[in-house]
Amino acid sequence: MQVFGYQIMPVKDWWKICVLYEVNNMETLQHTEQRVLVLFDVQNMYYSAKNIFNAKVNFHEILKTAVGGRKLVRAIAYVIKTEIREEESFHKALMNIGIEVKSKDLQTFIGGSKKGDWDIGIAMDAVRLSPKVDTVVLVSGDGDFKDLLAYLKSHGCRTEIIAFSKTASKMIKEESDLFIDLEANKRKYLIAIGKKNVVKGSQKKESYSHKTHESENPNTRIVETKTHHKSEVKKTSD
Repeated sequence: MQVFGYQIMPVKDWWKICVLYEVNNMETLQHTEQRVLVLFDVQNMYYSAKNIFNAKVNFHEILKTAVGGRKLVRAIAYVIKTEIREEESFHKALMNIGIEVKSKDLQTFIGGSKKGDWDIGIAMDAVRLSPKVDTVVLVSGDGDFKDLLAYLKSHGCRTEIIAFSKTASKMIKEESDLFIDLEANKRKYLIAIGKKNVVKGSQKKESYSHKTHESENPNTRIVETKTHHKSEVKKTSD
């Protein structure tokens, strides 16, 4: 639409300007002096990548994105023990890149039903460790963490979510200060099933706590805010 010879954006598209402003504002709130805690919901990531993309998750690249040039205090991955032969090598690979591994047994009930999740454990660690950090990065799309994010924010912590948009809950996308969509760069964050390395990248542990890294190019990521979402997105069952 033109007014007096000037091109004017239609009113219906003004929300795009608001979204860009909010995204840029959230990005600028990341700075190198922030102390970061990164918590990986491995089950959620595993099933999201497998069911949607038939692929594995590149935890090494996700960790680098989560830290984003800031000071890493701790990175913890929560896993469920299974009878898969590659499980031990996967855990070692995580530890080699600086991620602590916490594991628990898969519960089997009478009748054959099985259950294994770390929701309460992840929430408890986030609450216990939050006084020691400025930002909590949760690598999960589980909507059950909405109240956890609200609690952390009310106690002065910045909250960030890293997940796949298709399986991430709308509730945590809206509640978090920043949402990073892994689907924006599938080649970077996913590994084709069949490759030997479950954790791609250098197997040498990187000392994130003692050195800073250059921030990711924001053009390689899609950051979604609450103005993007009009309907609930089903999360992948753990």
